[in-house]
Amino acid sequence: MRVRTLSSLVFSLIISALAAVPALGAGTGGAAAETPSPTTAPAKPTPAIHLSPITSKSRSLAYKGPVYEKTTTGEVVPYAPTTPAATTPATPLTGGSAVGTAATVSTTPTTTPPSGATEVTETAATPQPELLVPGSIARYVGGYAAAPLNAPAAVQQVIWTANEIIGLPYIFGGGHASFNSPGYDCSGTVSFALHGGNLLSTPMDSSELETWGSHGAGRWIAVFGNAGHAYMDIAGLRLDTSAADDPSNQQGPRWRPLRPENGGYTVRHPLGL
Repeated sequence: MRVRTLSSLVFSLIISALAAVPALGAGTGGAAAETPSPTTAPAKPTPAIHLSPITSKSRSLAYKGPVYEKTTTGEVVPYAPTTPAATTPATPLTGGSAVGTAATVSTTPTTTPPSGATEVTETAATPQPELLVPGSIARYVGGYAAAPLNAPAAVQQVIWTANEIIGLPYIFGGGHASFNSPGYDCSGTVSFALHGGNLLSTPMDSSELETWGSHGAGRWIAVFGNAGHAYMDIAGLRLDTSAADDPSNQQGPRWRPLRPENGGYTVRHPLGL
C-alpha cells in the first residue's frame, strides 16, 4: 500500500514538472508556446515642417520651365510677355536720390549680369503681371518673381507686390514715412512687400523687424534683420536692396540669389507662413 502511494506521488511530481516546462520556456525566452500580450500601436511620427530654402547651392537664377499668369478674372493662363512701347530711358539704378515723376518702364536689357539675369529699370511702383510657376519654389522670370502655384494666397501676393518696386532706386528711409515712395531702403522694401500680403500694417525699420512675427524661418517666408540691414527670402528667392552675393552688382530693390549663409541676422517669419 505504501509502495503504491509512493509510486503515485512520484508520478504526480513528474507530471507537474513536465507541465511546468512550457511556462519556464516562455519566461526565459525558450521556444515554448508564447501568449502575445496586447500592445498599443506606435504613435506616428510628426512630419517635419517643410521649410523654404534660405541658403543657396548656386548663384544662378536661370529658369526655363513653364510660366503662367493670373488674369483679372482669376483665370490661370500661359504667360505671353508683350514687347513694351518705346519709353524715356530711366535713371540708372545706382542708389541715391529719388527719381523725378513719370511711371515709365523699360524692360530692355541694359546690362547682361554674369547670372544671365535681365536688367529691369523703373521710375515708380508699377503693377506687373501676376506670374505663376508650378511647384513650391518661386522663380526668376525676366527680372521679376513668379509665385509658386502651391503657395498660399498671402505668399503669392507678397511676391506680386514686391514686383511693383523692382528696379526702383535705393533711397535711405524710403518707404518709411509712407508705403508709397519713389525709392526704398532695405527695410522699406521688406515692409512694402509684407504690406501687400496684409502681413504688416505699418512700415518697420530693420531693428523692429528683429522682433516682428514668430521666431525662426517659416515654411514660405524668412525675414532677416539686424541693427543695420534687413532682407527677406520668399519661397526660395531673396528680396534685397544689397548686392551682396549677387553677380549683378546692382543696388535697390531686386530679386537676388539666396545667400550661402545668413550669419549675423535675427530670423523671423509671419505666423503660419
